[in-house]
Amino acid sequence: MRRINGRMMTAALLGAAVLFLFVITVAGHMYAEEALVTDFSRKDLSPGGAYIFGTDWLGRDMFIRTLTGLSMSIQIGILAACVSSVLALILGVLAATMGKTADALITWVIDLVMGIPHILLLILISYAFGKGFKGVVVGVALTHWTSLARVIRGEVLQLKEALYIRAAQKLGMSQLKIAWKHMLPHLFPQFLVGLILTFPHAILHEASITFLGFGLPPEQPAIGIILSESMKYLAMGRWWLALFPGLLLVFTVVLFDVAGESLRKLLDPGSTHK
Repeated sequence: MRRINGRMMTAALLGAAVLFLFVITVAGHMYAEEALVTDFSRKDLSPGGAYIFGTDWLGRDMFIRTLTGLSMSIQIGILAACVSSVLALILGVLAATMGKTADALITWVIDLVMGIPHILLLILISYAFGKGFKGVVVGVALTHWTSLARVIRGEVLQLKEALYIRAAQKLGMSQLKIAWKHMLPHLFPQFLVGLILTFPHAILHEASITFLGFGLPPEQPAIGIILSESMKYLAMGRWWLALFPGLLLVFTVVLFDVAGESLRKLLDPGSTHK
């Protein structure tokens, strides 16, 4: 019988996490309309039986609402993380390849963004773009690129000292062509891991500003909206309105973190013989 090593276990863990997140996203999208259905004959039911997460004060199924909210958060997180990571890749490469002026300017912007309290900057950008789906995506995308940009900039600065990069420069290749043909393939693993690890931050911050009232509108069954509304009813003993959505949000964020760490280990050449 073939022995299962750590690398195979890591790959299996990555696959399970991705599959679970995919199922949540698809299921939430499929039941988006059902999450809005109200039925006062079943309002304020505690968990059990036909409603495993219970129902709220309007008789809405909390399990379906939670799935729909998580699905929306995942979609926003994926879109915002992709935009943010591409921005980080472009600016990180430009900072390290386009001379001291470009490096100083981009580094100054990175320090400026990182120097402002994160949630405050996110709220301001989201509010400036009209809140809602567009405002949240733009706000998250423009506030999560700095750390990855620094990592990519450092990688490119190291690559510039490699012999094959210097040889390409001696042959007269432009900086952008060298970055495209010789640097991007090397940077792809760091970019991919950084992209996945940005997802949990994007999801949590989307839920945070929506909870505070600066994100998605109240009529959408987002996790932030669900948790915000549930605060009014906790004192009445309706603990399930906040407990299960909160636990699933944390579980989803942990899964994204597990997927990112698993991918990092798989892309690490040192783990080949483990």
